[in-house]
Amino acid sequence: SVVAGTKHFLQLCARGGLEFRTMPESEILKGYIKNGDVVGICVSGGLDSKTVALRLRLAGVKVKCFTADIGQPDEEDINDIVTKMAPCGVETIIVDLKNEIAEAAMEAVACKASYDGGYWQSTGIGRYVTARGLLQEMKKHGCTVLSHGATGRGNDQVRFERYVNVMDPTFKVYAPWRDPALLEEFSGRSQMLTYLEKHGITHTIVSQAKKRYSTDANICGLSNEAEDLESMETPMTIVNPVMGVWPKDAPDAVEEITMKFEKGRCVAINGKAMSPLEVLQTCNKIAGRNGMGLSQALENRILGTKSRGVYEAPGMELLGQGVTYVYQAVLDRRSTGLFKHLAGHISDQIYDGRYFDPSTRCAINAIWQLAEPATGTVKLGMIKGHAHFLSLTDVPHTIYFEADSSMEASEGLNPVSSQGYLEVSSVEAKAMAKAGLIDIESVWAKRRKTA
Repeated sequence: SVVAGTKHFLQLCARGGLEFRTMPESEILKGYIKNGDVVGICVSGGLDSKTVALRLRLAGVKVKCFTADIGQPDEEDINDIVTKMAPCGVETIIVDLKNEIAEAAMEAVACKASYDGGYWQSTGIGRYVTARGLLQEMKKHGCTVLSHGATGRGNDQVRFERYVNVMDPTFKVYAPWRDPALLEEFSGRSQMLTYLEKHGITHTIVSQAKKRYSTDANICGLSNEAEDLESMETPMTIVNPVMGVWPKDAPDAVEEITMKFEKGRCVAINGKAMSPLEVLQTCNKIAGRNGMGLSQALENRILGTKSRGVYEAPGMELLGQGVTYVYQAVLDRRSTGLFKHLAGHISDQIYDGRYFDPSTRCAINAIWQLAEPATGTVKLGMIKGHAHFLSLTDVPHTIYFEADSSMEASEGLNPVSSQGYLEVSSVEAKAMAKAGLIDIESVWAKRRKTA
């Protein structure tokens, strides 16, 4: 417990069991102490979390720790985080956001908001859900500052801070790994481990031989990056899937699944009505065991650099493929073009930490309007990482009519009626030719000649 952790720390002090050295002064922390601020620290129970929580508490800062339960598949028991943080003498509050992130996943699927390389950005989705949920909880506990553990090189610092800024401009944000004092004191993992050990706190780092990359996970999926994955000569297969298996390890037999969509949202799996959370959990399990949703990308980061990642999102991939077939049946060509444009904007905005921006909300609203007729039942067959189409039924708003598109004689579109359309179309074509606007040479070959 927190009390037991504090008592242990005081006993060590009394016995002279701790060695202290002068800690660098943090002007930022001194300001929080002076103002009487309460810092809410976003924690995971890892090395960084323990170090920051203990360092701030011993500096005299009032701290409370918070963690979001967003269905992390790599956490056997979310309550373990409370146990891990207790020796630091801090209170840790778990905020259940599983329903919120499942709803966010349904929206992202409906918007087809995948990012560079076509991967479902589970981390970007998780960040706005986490920032919103934890900020609201921190306010209930009297916090005035949100502290995040993002580094000064990545996307998450931008996401967390922008979300706090737009949700409450008066709420302060503290980034430990941009604080010169903490950067000087903790230049690496070894310094953090030593610091914790001096205060009687143990921490075990997973053997690098077992895992040679870092992972960020939630129920939407996993993002694996850094360390060995930074080399483009390292195959993506060094990653051990958490939510499923590699396609080669999936069953040899086809597994069928039926998904019922209403207005762009999956509401039932194999005939059973489900909540968004149940849908996501079920699809993760089924698609995962069939080797779906594994991908790699060299993504474009917010700050302009590129980052290599290997991603898992089996459930979202399966749902995304399913809803695509419904959209194909109900959206006309211009609506489809608009949809693609909106989807790209929404995806970029989520990635950039701009989910709550006006243009994002407007685009999402437009997508839901386009999705109004997207009702239907899709059956897919999954095998070794692939899902192939089996059938699409119960689509009341389909604009696909077999008779109109048939190559055989039918009561549908009369082929003769196309004559007038082609005559009108030819007027523009011939005019462009007469004006010398048409070039029939290979563009590539022509560029080589002028290079």
